[in-house]
Amino acid sequence: MSFDLLNTIKGLFTGDVISQAAARLGESEQGVQKAVNSIIPTILTGLLHKAGPQGDADGALNIARDAVGANATTAIISSLQSGSDSWVSRGMEWLQSLFGSKVSTVVGAVATYAGIKAASANALLNAATPAALGVTGEYAAEENLSGPGFLAYLNSQKDNILGAVPSGFNLAGLLGLGSLSELGKRLSGATGGLSARTADIGETATRTAGNRWIWSLLLILVAIILLWYLARGCGGGSTTESVSDTVATDNLIDTAIAQVATPAPSRESVQVTLPDGVTLNAYKGGIEDQLVAFLKDDSRQAGKDVWFDFDNLNFKTGSAELTEDSRQQVQHIAAILKAFPTSRIKIGGYTDRSGDSLANKQLSQARADTVLASLKNLGTASRQLEGAEGYGSQFAKADATAPDEERRKDRRISVSVRKK
Repeated sequence: MSFDLLNTIKGLFTGDVISQAAARLGESEQGVQKAVNSIIPTILTGLLHKAGPQGDADGALNIARDAVGANATTAIISSLQSGSDSWVSRGMEWLQSLFGSKVSTVVGAVATYAGIKAASANALLNAATPAALGVTGEYAAEENLSGPGFLAYLNSQKDNILGAVPSGFNLAGLLGLGSLSELGKRLSGATGGLSARTADIGETATRTAGNRWIWSLLLILVAIILLWYLARGCGGGSTTESVSDTVATDNLIDTAIAQVATPAPSRESVQVTLPDGVTLNAYKGGIEDQLVAFLKDDSRQAGKDVWFDFDNLNFKTGSAELTEDSRQQVQHIAAILKAFPTSRIKIGGYTDRSGDSLANKQLSQARADTVLASLKNLGTASRQLEGAEGYGSQFAKADATAPDEERRKDRRISVSVRKK
């Protein structure tokens, strides 16, 4: 997964929102919370169905984009307090677009599951739908996703979403499917078909480009061999200069995940004091030291190009399971986020170039997800976590055949500060 859609939306419904909704609707807070927990995956499942099996990824994307702005606590509370709120009417329209004539059945399922009145379930659905779609649309806008890209993103989130749908809802039946797993397969199939078409286009372009460049490459190779031969002949078998590629590989790194330049930690122990008085035992130049200094420095801006590497985080070989001695640093990051409550981060996972690239990407994703899940389990607010993404060996610098000491630098988990 990249941006954790389901949990980000859930994070909008804070204890204060639930409390106000319960008071407004005359329901228990427990019932309202249970209803919200069922409504969010239900709405997203409808969006998955529209984008995948229905083949309308552009339509799903347009709905999400139209809802941008509704994903704010004030908008949700306003929607609950006023049945004439503009977002409420839009929520009704979008529910109709996702579920057609089955909206009343969805309302009934929510009411029964949560033990609340049908009118309350309807009000919560109309308020939550714009909020859920707004989060989705905001992410799509930030990443500049097209219809196909939006479809691929939803496919990456489907397991989390479908797994959160309460049993007994029979959403699959409402959508004309045999099961939710069938929805997942159809969505993957739609995404796979798109990938295959893209691959065909890319292969054709590659063959064409290859034909143009092959002779140029041969000439370059001949020139390099000739220079090497002449250098050996003129220098008695030794040379003090080498032929090198004039393109610096550092310039090829996507700035969206370029690492913050950080010197290797000296391993000198330091105490890092947080604004709330908590003191962390860390290393000088380590992630705690640098991250806290960055968050305290008003002159330094957060953004997609701001990353810090964990320096005491390890996994069991070939797995996404943290070693016991690594958990302390994750706890430190959780403490830092608590001390800087307005900050928001994203977790990135990286591997070296050795092995299968697809397996590397999957492993990096699993490891990034593990760190994200650990932060959540430690009580980090969902609003502060913008998901996790595994980049595999995409940005590795060392060659697959390089010594392990060099490749080790490419195997890391990093924190991107998206907001201070």
